[in-house]
Amino acid sequence: MYSIQAVLPLIAASFAVPPAAAGLTITATTSAVAMMAPLVGSVSDMLGRKRLIVTAIWGLVTPTLMIGLSGSLAAMLAWRFVQGLLLPFVFAVTIAYIADETEGAETIRLAGTYSSGTIFAGFFGRFLAGWSAEWFGWRAAFYVLGGCTLLAALGVGVLLPRERRFRPVRGWHATFQGFAEHLRNPRLLGTFAVGFGVLFVIVAAFTYANFLLAAPPFRLGPAGLGSIFVVYLAGMVATPLATRLAVRVGRRVTLAGATLVGVAGLGLTLVDSLPAIVAGLALFAAAAFVDGALAIGYIGEAARRAKSTAVGLYVMVYYIGGSLGGVAPAGLWHRFGWPGCVGLCALVQAAMLLAALATWREAAVTPAG
Repeated sequence: MYSIQAVLPLIAASFAVPPAAAGLTITATTSAVAMMAPLVGSVSDMLGRKRLIVTAIWGLVTPTLMIGLSGSLAAMLAWRFVQGLLLPFVFAVTIAYIADETEGAETIRLAGTYSSGTIFAGFFGRFLAGWSAEWFGWRAAFYVLGGCTLLAALGVGVLLPRERRFRPVRGWHATFQGFAEHLRNPRLLGTFAVGFGVLFVIVAAFTYANFLLAAPPFRLGPAGLGSIFVVYLAGMVATPLATRLAVRVGRRVTLAGATLVGVAGLGLTLVDSLPAIVAGLALFAAAAFVDGALAIGYIGEAARRAKSTAVGLYVMVYYIGGSLGGVAPAGLWHRFGWPGCVGLCALVQAAMLLAALATWREAAVTPAG
């Protein structure tokens, strides 16, 4: 989904469009995800998990390749939108799979493991796209990513166990009842607010950081911009540590600590030094991924039933946040530059934390045996 961030400056130059227009390639995908996510939860609650996950990954191969063949920004946006229609069948259903198949401390830990996988993929996709573009041009980046998607479809089809605890929810009436119940659940509403904030700040920070680092005095090329996303790997270290901490002291305390670290990291990026910016982005990324893992793990506890529907609503709000994160900072970027983006991200993180502190209530966690 976000591998395109490593080549956004090249795409903007290729189609002669401003950064805000190039950023629509992010918004096109996240908007489609937000539109599709509630439906995905309903379909998954009726049909099951693994078959939808595997079919969707196979389906993603074609639009990924077609992005590389796009002759205009409009065509690219269309194929990015198609990607967004398919992606929720992968990650939203996977979150529901975790909620179904685990409980208690095991859910917290497995949600952290899943988040670590997405963190590595987030780094590797951008890294691969950046280096492919450096050597062969930005179009080749999407041919390489299409090949990786094909391999992923094969791997998940073989390795992912079939669901054991899944119980289908038959009929759309039951689904709509689930929606109504979830929207009256303050714990879920707080979780949705956390999800909105997490993806808003991730997309905002890393989209406009690319333009910051591509401009003077840094002048990073696509390989350098792709390599910057090595900071995502900090999340792979922080997330399992934070999930273990959450088992001991609770999600709210852990979320508060992570949010403070994230804001501090953003502050560090204001120093006019590439090492300082990279270090700040690493702290910020680690904190944001911890926040996301805690929210994902809480859905199964907060939702009483129709958990996939709850996940669908969460994913919808999450990607609405991502859609706005790609475009909302544009005016601040043009007027205030990077400091304007940092200030907006800090405000959103503060609001996210307040929502969680007001609504999250936790039962005692039983350690996994």
